[in-house]
Amino acid sequence: MNERKILSDYVYTMVASLVQAGIKNVVISPGSRSTPLAYAFASTKQLTMYRQVDERSAAFFALGLAKATAKPVVLLCTSGTAAANYFPAIVEASYARVPLIIVTADRPHELREVGAPQAINQPNLYGAHVKWSVDFPLADGAAPTLPFIERHLARAVAIATSAPFGPVHVNVPFREPLLIDFSNELPTTTFKHSDMGQLIPTDDAQQELSAILQATKKGFIVIGELALGTDLAVVWEFVRQLKWPTIVESLSNMRASIPEDCLPYIITTYDAIMKSEDFKTLVQPETVLRLGAQPISKFIMQFISKSQPNAYIIIDEDAMFRDATGVSTHFIHANIGQWLTQLEITNVALEKTYLAEWQKANELAAMHIEQHAEVAKDEGAIVSRLLKLIPNGSDIFVSSSMPVRDIDTFLLATPKDLRVFANRGANGIDGVVSTALGLSQGNQRETYLLIGDLAFLHDVNGLIASRYQQCNLTIIVLNNDGGGIFSYLPQSTVEAHYEDLFGTPTALTFQDVAKMYDMDYIRVDTIDELSEKFATMKKQPLRLIEIFTDRAENVKAHRKLWQRISTELKA
Repeated sequence: MNERKILSDYVYTMVASLVQAGIKNVVISPGSRSTPLAYAFASTKQLTMYRQVDERSAAFFALGLAKATAKPVVLLCTSGTAAANYFPAIVEASYARVPLIIVTADRPHELREVGAPQAINQPNLYGAHVKWSVDFPLADGAAPTLPFIERHLARAVAIATSAPFGPVHVNVPFREPLLIDFSNELPTTTFKHSDMGQLIPTDDAQQELSAILQATKKGFIVIGELALGTDLAVVWEFVRQLKWPTIVESLSNMRASIPEDCLPYIITTYDAIMKSEDFKTLVQPETVLRLGAQPISKFIMQFISKSQPNAYIIIDEDAMFRDATGVSTHFIHANIGQWLTQLEITNVALEKTYLAEWQKANELAAMHIEQHAEVAKDEGAIVSRLLKLIPNGSDIFVSSSMPVRDIDTFLLATPKDLRVFANRGANGIDGVVSTALGLSQGNQRETYLLIGDLAFLHDVNGLIASRYQQCNLTIIVLNNDGGGIFSYLPQSTVEAHYEDLFGTPTALTFQDVAKMYDMDYIRVDTIDELSEKFATMKKQPLRLIEIFTDRAENVKAHRKLWQRISTELKA
């Protein structure tokens, strides 16, 4: 068997194994050393291929695609620093629990650590930020090689999609020559299927949880961003049965399309009402139950930490459960599943007056937030109006810093079908444009990106992806000429070096960026123009709305709103 045949069999066996494991999407960046696999992926009709020349953006694009589909996505790049550029997205995927299969082509072993070009130390390159890493053998024609790569790729996909989801790394060395024989048929794999189970608590754990919930007179549920693929119908049924105040973060996707019989228990304004000391005194909890990740709001987490409830129960699919408060008392290692709705919680002791306090505060805060949005001109009011303008059946990707916080404040309970996504694993502003583009490819819904000017600049090259495949995305840039979130932090009280180090104004606008990428562009200078200009938007594949705001005005307006709510709650 000649070398070309050996290499062809090797790469097509890799592709066949990935397809057999359920892979449907692959994101490729160009490069020489990855040529054999790139050819094999591109010629396989069972796969959808996406392209992005910038590996950093490519990895975030794949991250968004995996978020949308709740399925692993393959990333492929050449050797050297190309692989290093994947790192920021891998860190995000690790902490956000998103399944990625990172395939890095590499130099053969004899060219490692000898000064060969484009050769860096790639095995275990990503360290603890991947769930597993493997360095593949060369395509050598030996009998054990193909069975080895079949089973190790099955293992890679199984590990990436076992609880908790996350990235895995497959490093694949190739010797030259790198050309292959194209094939119209994938080889039949000898490894057939991995069956991944669900994590269900023990009977003892379920009984203890039931006993705590039934005996609690003052308690609430916190629902943060849930694991990909979580069945919300199960969570709604649990809320319906327990009838506790239920704090739902915007990223939980439980603020929209709320079942009518669950609506009385849903609390959306917790960040605002948690700024009131009087209210916090009224609702000191005996028990807190948290599903999903820790919420965006630091105020609710500070409240839990200071309250030190008798029982703070965290249900998490990772044994390394998340608890930054340091006051959790119980941990249940489990997926969110039907077992929750089968708990014995028919005779809960929750005081009706306790639920009523939450409901009253939520209604008052929601009233003030809606009134604020009608008359104010800050970014919060803009976000509120955008949420009304964005059509039913849409997805919203939100950048970190102020946009995600404004969504969390101003997205109140709505009958509209809206879903909200963000990169909150590591809470960075890098790769946001690319992640939103990937999400829009996977969700097949109208998608809107809400982003600040600095985050947009940080990943504006992510738009290159639109030159290689049709993209459909509306980007809304809130341009306050700098880092708006720092205006709310202690740094803003020190005038020296504030603008240089934290405000970081660039004086850049983005009409020329829109022109470069054939985007429909709309400039909005005042909130009064927003509705009319939003309605005139053309249906270009990519659209950019640039809304100009004022950082100082934003801070004043937000603080006035919070003060009004606190005053009302005190009264």
